Amino acid sequence: MLCILALKYKLHRTKIMAHPVNESGAAAAPKTTFSAPVVVPALVVLGALLVLCGAFPDLADRIFSSAQSWVVGHFDWFYTVIVTMFLVFLILLACSRYGDIRLGPDDAKPEFSFLSWTAMLFAAGMGIGLMYFGVGEPLQHYLNPPTQLAGTPEAAREALTSTFFHWGLHAWAIYGVMGLVLAYFGFRYNLPLTMRSGLYPLLQQRINGPIGHGVDTFALVGTIAGLATTLGYGALQLAAGLNIVTGWDTSTDTFRVGLIVVVVSLAGLSAASGLDKGVRRLSEVNLILTFVLLGFVLFFGPTVFLLQAFSENVGNYLSGLVSLSLRTFAYQPAQDPAWFGGWTILYWAWWISWSPFVGMFIARISRGRTVREFIVGVLLIPTAFNLLWMTAFGNGAIWIDTHVAQGALAQSAGNVDALLFRFFEYLPLAKAVSWLAIVLIALFFVTSADSGAYVVDAIASRGDPRSPVWQRLFWAAVLGVTAVVLLLAGGLKALQAMTLVAAMPVAAIMAVLCIGLWRGMKADVTHARQDLSPATSFWTGQHWRKRLEQIVHQPTASDVKRFLQKTVLPAMRDVAAEMQRQGMQAQVHDYSEQEAGAEPGAETGTVRLVIPTPELRDFVYGVRPVKRKLPGFMLSEVADEKETTRRHVVEPITFFADGREGYDIQYLRHEELIADILRNYERYLSVSADQRTVLLNRAPGHTEGT
Repeated sequence: MLCILALKYKLHRTKIMAHPVNESGAAAAPKTTFSAPVVVPALVVLGALLVLCGAFPDLADRIFSSAQSWVVGHFDWFYTVIVTMFLVFLILLACSRYGDIRLGPDDAKPEFSFLSWTAMLFAAGMGIGLMYFGVGEPLQHYLNPPTQLAGTPEAAREALTSTFFHWGLHAWAIYGVMGLVLAYFGFRYNLPLTMRSGLYPLLQQRINGPIGHGVDTFALVGTIAGLATTLGYGALQLAAGLNIVTGWDTSTDTFRVGLIVVVVSLAGLSAASGLDKGVRRLSEVNLILTFVLLGFVLFFGPTVFLLQAFSENVGNYLSGLVSLSLRTFAYQPAQDPAWFGGWTILYWAWWISWSPFVGMFIARISRGRTVREFIVGVLLIPTAFNLLWMTAFGNGAIWIDTHVAQGALAQSAGNVDALLFRFFEYLPLAKAVSWLAIVLIALFFVTSADSGAYVVDAIASRGDPRSPVWQRLFWAAVLGVTAVVLLLAGGLKALQAMTLVAAMPVAAIMAVLCIGLWRGMKADVTHARQDLSPATSFWTGQHWRKRLEQIVHQPTASDVKRFLQKTVLPAMRDVAAEMQRQGMQAQVHDYSEQEAGAEPGAETGTVRLVIPTPELRDFVYGVRPVKRKLPGFMLSEVADEKETTRRHVVEPITFFADGREGYDIQYLRHEELIADILRNYERYLSVSADQRTVLLNRAPGHTEGT
């Protein structure tokens, strides 16, 4: 619910977001929704990076690697503190009154089921990383621990604690902060679902200017670079797995490029089918196969040891969480001086560089959930699974290496691409399980690519929901082409270093976003506390028989339409006429005669009274027909036998520009409706005069409270 001065916003929206109308009267889908001030500079910068990394890979590697080393060497403390602050910030929000705020209007419902939501969180965030590092990271920490003697039980304990730390609460706190900021300002403030919207409390109308364009351009380039780098490395891992399983020669560029083409093509098909059909279904398949693979390792591996180790790993992680969170090795460096920068800081920078992508996708799928639900779900659910996964594969690999393989796994620890498949060789059904892992890795890359196409398109079009399918396909192709060029030219390492260097300004921007989020929520809570004046209560015992008759007779769509025409509209017109007589602007909009089946988002069947206010959100008192399922007990108690065949009722429900939850007004008469309009207008004036709610009062209004 919040953005610029109302008049200026309307003018801007008319220019940028106006819906062209076709001959039938419905809004026609635009040919493109690209935001030129964002897309053009982003493509220019991306093209320059491709030329540098593709034509001069060695030079690019030296430039970006030197920059990365300087950032890590001088600002490791900054990454340590800022990431810990993100986690603390989210915990404070979840435990505060702000946790009750819903990501959307007060009556918004979650778009996806809890299972689907969880599956998409997992698939878009770290799924492929778990497949790649599940065996490799714990084993490498075991062989090269930061403080303990390598190859000892103490080293194994520290290896899993370090891995938990890198893949646990802190990582998801980074994603959670970005996702919460975007979801809150996108769905609660009704702003575009882009990174610039998080700066609204600080910049207000300036988010639509050069600063906002620059932020979105930065996010667009970073997202494409990060995704393309991941696709490139993913092709290398898939090739290694196929080589081990099939014996094929997968080291050629032709084969690797072919893998990228297949992955991007499948991602394009998924993106074209839509978020609900494509991304959701693939994510759910991913989740099922992941649990199958995890269950296999737990069952056929050292089961008792793994369960014991999981309990102890969680205990070690939680007991040392505070010291781990703020550890910088200031007094005594790690045994390997490069360990801290090469692991912890590298992870923090990588998660931060990915936060615009993952955060925006998480925001897109989280509409309708409360802030507390969002934080608890994003922090705890993926973290819990990550910890179990790392125990099964990490502890399992260490146990097999020391008890079965006699150090053979340790000898191949440097080849992370193939390490997972070497691990499967010591388990039953190795061939079948390796094929399952290959399929799972491929699906993870497809879901990363198709969700990436969605996110990139959202940034490029300023969150326009009418974006045509060809744009998502275009961005999927851009991701594929970028990955192919860099893979062939050997520029993946340089681009990865560049994205990690870019993480530092992103971290600073995220800190500013947290300040903006706090200010926005403070205004939100203050706004919600302003209730209707008790002096305006109008209910009496008059007309009680008529009201009882209405209660017993459940209204139909025709009843509500008649009520709108005979009672609501005359009351609104009387108020508007009186205000105009006193020199104020007021308009009544009647959409009650529109037929169902109009363009999604149209105000079909609604009526509204609008009182424009310069520099503020307009006052809107609207009524819309809402279909509600009839409770079973009421079906058996209705007076009319014909009513028992009807399973739904339609009620006239109010809606307001500030997104407050509406209420049923079917029992009000003409004068009482006028009183209800005036009491809401009184509240509007009272809230508008409160400086604490100025951010909310200047934001774009909701249309129908949905």
